[in-house]
Amino acid sequence: MSEVYGAESIQVLEGLAAVRKRPAMYIGDTGSRGLHHLVYEVVDNSVDEALAGYCTKISVTVHIDNSVTVKDDGRGIPVDRHPKFKRKSALEVVMTMLHAGGKFDNTSYKVAGGLHGVGVSCVNALSEWLEAEVRRDGHVYFMSFKRGTPDGKLETRGRTAQTGTRITFHPDPDVFEVTTFSNEILITRLRELAFLNKGLKILFEDERTDDEPVTMQYKGGIIEYCKYLNRNKETLHRAPIYLEAEKDNVQCEVAIQYNDSYNEVVLSFANNINTHEGGTHLSGFRAALTKGLNDYSRKSSSAKKTAASISG
Repeated sequence: MSEVYGAESIQVLEGLAAVRKRPAMYIGDTGSRGLHHLVYEVVDNSVDEALAGYCTKISVTVHIDNSVTVKDDGRGIPVDRHPKFKRKSALEVVMTMLHAGGKFDNTSYKVAGGLHGVGVSCVNALSEWLEAEVRRDGHVYFMSFKRGTPDGKLETRGRTAQTGTRITFHPDPDVFEVTTFSNEILITRLRELAFLNKGLKILFEDERTDDEPVTMQYKGGIIEYCKYLNRNKETLHRAPIYLEAEKDNVQCEVAIQYNDSYNEVVLSFANNINTHEGGTHLSGFRAALTKGLNDYSRKSSSAKKTAASISG
């Protein structure tokens, strides 16, 4: 360690260098969890297109070389010149600059998950190589990257009547401790997203195995999620209790189905993100449910004989 500490000691990391320098700050770690998080970030962008009403189908494919392709039928990432960075396309800006995206106001997306303008650029920075194909405005556009840096200019590769985005990337072995994806981990998260976004079709295929592609689409949404979680249990009522409401542009869905076990399973989400540690949305719901049951109990003739109350 040098004893000299002057102006020359101050480093400025340009572009995506900060992500490669400290990847765990952005994706959690460089082990299995962080590796799979790369896929989640790309998929989250496609799900956001579905939440905006422009995407109905998402496909995720793990290739033999352990690269991953995420494809959707949304609007496609914009490819025209960015008004602030006139020498770069919007696609290049999104893929190579942190905090670049269309989710910082309510004009393009009403609801969004992921890292809000950080996600896909992080995936690009932490990939050995990445290819982006956009179908938009009647054309097919293509651009490739290596470790977050453009590996060529934006190309036009023919015409199409379809719209959507396809991202293919290979995790950088210089960054990750493991680079082998688990289809079980991926399917679990993709199924979760399919339940949370009713009607959205998500396909998963693993070319490394002989398994048939998995199609996940649940028109009942979290009602079917409740049934799925209780599939091996004895339920106390046939159909889950379902509530939905919207207030101040905040949408809320609740599904409950009691079973005969002594252990509860409570899953809470905010913008498709699993809030493992709960939060005010969960504590508020618990308080409201408890109050509602106690109010009903006090008004019930059979419950007036006892002063017992429910807590929770």
